[in-house]
Amino acid sequence: MFGLEALDLARIQFAFTISFHILFPAITIGLASYLAVLEGLWLKTRDDTYRDLYHFWSKIFAVNFGMGVVSGLVMAYQFGTNWSRFSDFAGSVTGPLLTYEVLTAFFLEAGFLGVMLFGWNRVGRRLHFFSTVMVAIGTLISTFWILSSNSWMQTPQGYEIIDGRVIPVDWLAVVFNPSFPYRLAHMATAAFVATAFFVGSSAAWHLLRGRDNPAIRRMLSMAMWMALIVAPIQAVIGDFHGLNTLKHQPAKIAAIEGHWENVGNEPTPLILFGWPDMKEEKTKFAVEIPYLGSIILTHSLDKQVPALKEFPPEDRPNSTIVFWSFRIMVGLGMLMILTGLWSLWLRKRDRIYQNRAFLYLALWMGPSGLIAILAGWFTTEIGRQPWVVYGLMRTADASSGHSLMQMSITLALFVVVYFSLFGVGIGYMMRLVRKGPKTNEGAEVSHGGPGQKRTPARPLSAADDDAEDNGTSLNKGN
Repeated sequence: MFGLEALDLARIQFAFTISFHILFPAITIGLASYLAVLEGLWLKTRDDTYRDLYHFWSKIFAVNFGMGVVSGLVMAYQFGTNWSRFSDFAGSVTGPLLTYEVLTAFFLEAGFLGVMLFGWNRVGRRLHFFSTVMVAIGTLISTFWILSSNSWMQTPQGYEIIDGRVIPVDWLAVVFNPSFPYRLAHMATAAFVATAFFVGSSAAWHLLRGRDNPAIRRMLSMAMWMALIVAPIQAVIGDFHGLNTLKHQPAKIAAIEGHWENVGNEPTPLILFGWPDMKEEKTKFAVEIPYLGSIILTHSLDKQVPALKEFPPEDRPNSTIVFWSFRIMVGLGMLMILTGLWSLWLRKRDRIYQNRAFLYLALWMGPSGLIAILAGWFTTEIGRQPWVVYGLMRTADASSGHSLMQMSITLALFVVVYFSLFGVGIGYMMRLVRKGPKTNEGAEVSHGGPGQKRTPARPLSAADDDAEDNGTSLNKGN
């Protein structure tokens, strides 16, 4: 298939399925915390705008959560089907870590999700808020264990190899491996930023179409405050992450920088753009800034960054891919910071809701966080190659050894099923976004109770509730 081997198709299949999957948990993490903030603000201020936004985004959260669960199940099965040798070698570490995720995070989310989605007016306000907070905490605990497992594969420690298998000897060292704190902070913050731009883009879409109300304005305002504060923090976390990667995975940094060799004792330049050629072992059409590579990566003017030619060819990651995936991530991050700063400038002039150029930018920045997350994952995963467990097991030794025909058929089936199933789910979620939050401006608001009108939360329904309202009015008229 296109000159690819079965191993290549196995890697592409895993990359394809995880690329779909990671989008849903990222939004789930951000929206869960956003919902907790909205409900907390409503309880504190009794401003019904927060309640309206909570009901609106809880529907989108429910659909997104469901798709995340479904796509996540496939990832677990792939370890046994396509990467059985990896499971045999490192399953004693990765298996328990993923089990801890189920026992702590998933059970916590499942236990309180029903109350959160369907308990409005059925349980007390404090219990409902507690359930929302527990779901939000559950998403973060899930991130903790998943990132711990992935980080161990990047920077393994706390183990012994006995009879060709990894045996954990220090679980604290396994869980809190050297790269874990940086990856956890980087991923969690990325989820918050991605969600902020998703929410802000939704608000901008409605404002550009003339739907201007307090709920829409509050959406944009909260999203832009989040972008203004968190996007620069993410850049700082990324810098610390890069220093950690330089220490533990220098070949990855060399590939990301497209840096092939050092010249004497000269500081390392930063290659802004170019085309790393793996065969010719050089970066063509390079646009360089002297000294900047050393400044960014070593925080000095004279230290050098390791070069790709210092590593055997078989141990070099594909610089052509990670060079550009990293720059896509960083470029989008800079745009996010600029968007946040522009929003602050407009906010001070009371023009944030009227400036159409800014609203169009906010609209088009909607998927930027998710694209940056995908680019970041491509960078970290392809940059780890040719190792599946860095320094311990090569990717070529980890696959199950299926035939080219088997991998071609299953990959084609995955593509068809994923685009069909999740395409419908994403389309439905966008339909909910286009509806916008339903407000009760000018209407008497009832919070339920005996003899009172009560509309139950229906997170998986996009039906127009106006029909129900009209039916109630007709009944009263009779």
